[in-house]
Amino acid sequence: MATVNIRRDVKDSFYRYKMPKLISKVEGKGNGIKTVIPNMTDIARSLSRPATYPTKFFGCELGAQVKCDEKNDRYIVNGAHDAEKLQVLLDGFIQKFVLCPSCQNPETDLHITKSDDIEMDCKACGARNLGDMRHKLASYIVKNPPESASKKGGKKQRKAATAQTNGTDENGIPETNMEEADEAAGSDDDIITQRINKEAAGLKLESTMGEDDWSVDTSEEAVAARMKELSVKASLLGDDDDEEGESKYEQFGQWLEENKEGTDADIIAKAEELGVLGKYKVCQVLVQCIFNENITIQIPKRVKLLRKFVNGEKHQRAVLGGIERLVGLEYKDKLLSKVPIILKKLYDADIVEEDALLKWGEKPSKRYVDKDTSKAVKKSAAPFLDWLQNASEEDSDDE
Repeated sequence: MATVNIRRDVKDSFYRYKMPKLISKVEGKGNGIKTVIPNMTDIARSLSRPATYPTKFFGCELGAQVKCDEKNDRYIVNGAHDAEKLQVLLDGFIQKFVLCPSCQNPETDLHITKSDDIEMDCKACGARNLGDMRHKLASYIVKNPPESASKKGGKKQRKAATAQTNGTDENGIPETNMEEADEAAGSDDDIITQRINKEAAGLKLESTMGEDDWSVDTSEEAVAARMKELSVKASLLGDDDDEEGESKYEQFGQWLEENKEGTDADIIAKAEELGVLGKYKVCQVLVQCIFNENITIQIPKRVKLLRKFVNGEKHQRAVLGGIERLVGLEYKDKLLSKVPIILKKLYDADIVEEDALLKWGEKPSKRYVDKDTSKAVKKSAAPFLDWLQNASEEDSDDE
């Protein structure tokens, strides 16, 4: 299928954001004439938007009725419209409801605020901007928010609902022990959020994290040993169409190991130089290299960097694979019991979403580590996954 740049004003053939070229098919005659868009689902997937949004946008702009049959994957606009005309209209939709107003990057998620405004959260630059509420499509989006936005927006409701049933506050701290927790954690929100909502998880609040030794051995022997841990099968690293893929990921991992003090900008620049930025498999290497046994207090400081690398479901699975290797192969004694905390922090930061977590936790896998290690990591994660599953079911019942 032919592809075009999501921003068609960008003529660079190596522009990383692509979408299928819109196809239109005119059917019927007379008053019953209509235009079917066979690849609307693929286009919408490239834009990370429901297929109903651009279809409804066409209807608003053309003053025509539209039909969105999601079950049969048919998206129809009444009247005869050629593909180029609809492609130009699609550019308008992208400009208003996909591109970040701050950086013109399409890596945005839509959220509906409490005041029923559309907020565009950019994963590239971190900016949050309001969408165009003057357009007719805005009211449809508010009434039919994206599925991911609904899930993320429901997090606070889940915390509050769980807190009610378990006698805890929304951070999972028992109300009867709030003063004790405050004395232990002070005003450090990072530490407070380590407490998930069930004491049955058997997790203890750590108040001495600030005294941990963050030094890392960067000798040639230590780097070589760590790189051995990072190595995985050739089928895992590198793209199928890139014979040098594995060496690129290894180069990136080697560079991260040798540049522990590198800034987020340095890391992003190196990934772009090697051509691995945007590749989902690089997320596994990144997680193993930028985190160590102090991962629970490092995650909040690395959220912006992670968002630059994690762009989809495959990226999220690779992040979880990196966590499996980090915990199971490098810091098993220190981190195995902290897996629920690690996952909750990734979830709260919107790095890994609910569906990816629940799917990952279904059964052990030999993809990233041996099956026994995978089983141990996922068994440790069970308290958090159970909470996530139960909260999801409660949300469904409420709806």
